[in-house]
Amino acid sequence: MRNCHQEIARWIEPLGAQVQIDAAGNFRALYAAAQPRARRLLIGSHLDTVPNAGAYDGVLGVVLAVALVEGLDGRRLPFGIEVVGFSEEEGVRFGMPFIGSRALVGRFDQELLDLRDVEGISVRKAIETFGLHPEEIAQAELENDALAYVEFHIEQGPVLESLEQPLAAVEAIAGQTRSEFTFIGRANHAGTTPMHLRCDAVAGAAEWIGTVERVATETSGLVATVGKIETRPGATNVIAGEARLSLDVRHRSDKIRADAVENLIRQANEIAARRALLVRQKTVLSQSAVAMDPLLVREIETAIVKTGCKLHRMMSGAGHDAMILAERIPSAMVFLRSPGGISHDPAESVAEDDVEKAIDCGLHLLDQLASSPEFYTRTKRA
Repeated sequence: MRNCHQEIARWIEPLGAQVQIDAAGNFRALYAAAQPRARRLLIGSHLDTVPNAGAYDGVLGVVLAVALVEGLDGRRLPFGIEVVGFSEEEGVRFGMPFIGSRALVGRFDQELLDLRDVEGISVRKAIETFGLHPEEIAQAELENDALAYVEFHIEQGPVLESLEQPLAAVEAIAGQTRSEFTFIGRANHAGTTPMHLRCDAVAGAAEWIGTVERVATETSGLVATVGKIETRPGATNVIAGEARLSLDVRHRSDKIRADAVENLIRQANEIAARRALLVRQKTVLSQSAVAMDPLLVREIETAIVKTGCKLHRMMSGAGHDAMILAERIPSAMVFLRSPGGISHDPAESVAEDDVEKAIDCGLHLLDQLASSPEFYTRTKRA
């Protein structure tokens, strides 16, 4: 990450931007406005991704933000542009997503600092080891000069490719619940314990995983995923006494999502009771669905049309930093087509022509916002 920060700074500092790394590890570079003390528009995305990922998730949005500053060719706008490269959006290391963006909206609390990774290292310790100061995190919070946030991101799905469209305006981001389920049985010898006398935690978990798939399939627009399974003791010749699973549930309707989670908790308890198991459930994240700012969405659509592309609005099934920033300032997103619909995989890619269209869209958007009186009055505060 340090090398990544240095590389982006090497690109943007010659363009006249002032670079800093805030105490939450976010890369922030301000390209000042034409006039001093002007407000600023944030453009960016995240710099982290998942293990065995591709090259474009998150980081493409930061590179595009730098490209937009470069595309101004030294021209200054009525507002400044702050390029942001967020840290820890995915939540891989500490099990909590949006760590960097939470700092900007003032939601970086003691509980978050105390989270630990699998090696027992806390967020606080990781920040200190990186050479930053956790006690300064409050200084990363947005001030009243922040106008809005715009994020460019690959779609991470097949919709735009199926429509043969390079770009889309995102109108909303689906709500998300992340939970941990632990089925607890009784470990025993795999060769000497008859099937009817077993309390197999893995067998109960497997039945429940099938239920997760069925509930999601039967509920329009719902997606539910068991992406991680850990068994204990984890030996080939031992009936597992414990199975720990992750659950990720998403929908654009918070009620439908909440009802689905409640249903899956109930069914986990029923399966456990029938199999003489115990089950424990812990909610790790409950993020409400977030609508993007209507004015920004309309301006993005206008900019897309100016590039020669057709209009398309869509919902994001994936979570993004934009849903966190939207708590504090007007926020919106532009999606780029993902060839093959592939993301979070080394095969992840983009088409050069689509990236060129995105840059054109962004430059049109900057000019539109610079001349929009309504843009300067459409603000919201938490």
